Amino acid sequence: MKVLTVNVGRPKAVDYTDGAGGTTGIDKQPADGAVRVREPGPKGQGASGVVGDTVCDLRHHGGTHQAVYAFAREDLDFWERELGRPLANGSFGENLTTSGLDVSGAKIGERWRIGDGLVLEVTSGRIPCRTFASWLGEKGWVKRFTRHGAPGAYLRVVEPGEIRAGDAIELVHRPDHEVTVELSFRADTTERELLPRLLAAGEALHPELLKDAREYVAKQGG
Repeated sequence: MKVLTVNVGRPKAVDYTDGAGGTTGIDKQPADGAVRVREPGPKGQGASGVVGDTVCDLRHHGGTHQAVYAFAREDLDFWERELGRPLANGSFGENLTTSGLDVSGAKIGERWRIGDGLVLEVTSGRIPCRTFASWLGEKGWVKRFTRHGAPGAYLRVVEPGEIRAGDAIELVHRPDHEVTVELSFRADTTERELLPRLLAAGEALHPELLKDAREYVAKQGG
């Protein structure tokens, strides 16, 4: 398991984003050399955890529990076949393009050690948005991506550090529950009845999703 590339985005003005100032950082390109990754601060204030990367819409992206976004090269290869066109590393706006790791099969709370001491913890799956769909230029993309159910993973920074292309990914903790990124994504999108199952992940779950799960259970109980 390894990092193929560490990808960063610069702000670009477009006509299809709801982000402040009409800019987006979704066009991410592989970085040269080592890249520092650190805790960015709470959502709404902090942006990307990857130094040099840009997050333009702080309402929906960035912050502690969405500090880093990882997507598997294997899943990009799947979409290359499906869409009939090449997809470079970073094409889905991911900070880390990985190899040999089932990113969407990772468990919430799972921890990865990468490079020079960096430790990341899985918090949730990526929810597709209009900017993502417009960036790819694929009709019906949000529904198609959601239906496939392999969203990649958001991660928070447990221990900061430097990483670079080629660094090994070491799985240092795998929780004793069955709440995966894929399951949490389905519960958050198309199968809300799955929300109670997410509570097994506890505080490791993205706080917004944990709140949704608790509220769902409370309503069902009422």
